[in-house]
Amino acid sequence: MTLTTIDDRAALVVIDLQNGIAGAPTVPVAASDIVDRTVQLADAFRARGRLVVLVRVSFAADGSDAAPGRTEAVRPSTPRPEGWDTIVDALAGHPEDVVVTKRNWGAFHGTDLDVQLRRRGITQVVLTGIATSMGVESTARAAHEHGYHVALVTDAMGDRDAENHRRAVESIFPKLGETGTTAEVLALLT
Repeated sequence: MTLTTIDDRAALVVIDLQNGIAGAPTVPVAASDIVDRTVQLADAFRARGRLVVLVRVSFAADGSDAAPGRTEAVRPSTPRPEGWDTIVDALAGHPEDVVVTKRNWGAFHGTDLDVQLRRRGITQVVLTGIATSMGVESTARAAHEHGYHVALVTDAMGDRDAENHRRAVESIFPKLGETGTTAEVLALLT
């Protein structure tokens, strides 16, 4: 599917571009390229008076506020390093941006993201970030379920696993919205 339009009331929603996540390797797009492309998009959105939402994931040092369900995956038992949940410098420092802190994969459950978007009349979310198959996909699913138009910027997202990224982009995202590149979004914004 090709990206057809960027709504006049679109918001850029950036998933987990924070020090402890954007500093690790991602595929097929390097984390540094994801940050650079997201900065281009954020600058373009801000220049047009459009909303930029920076989503970060954070937990209490003891993990007591993490999702409590049983999983087969081993959860980290050591505290995260200081500043791991700080938005990367390249995106931080814009007081007009909304910062949302989540405790789950997706940015809607347990946060005020939906309220922040609805109060501003947002009709579309444009998603970037890390990881494609976790935070981005979970947020895209919830955005679709909340009735937003969803645009997924596939060259401004990456994953730890190439197959998980591919599956999300090729199989899941076309069912939730439209996919496109940074260049396509920028062209549609003008």
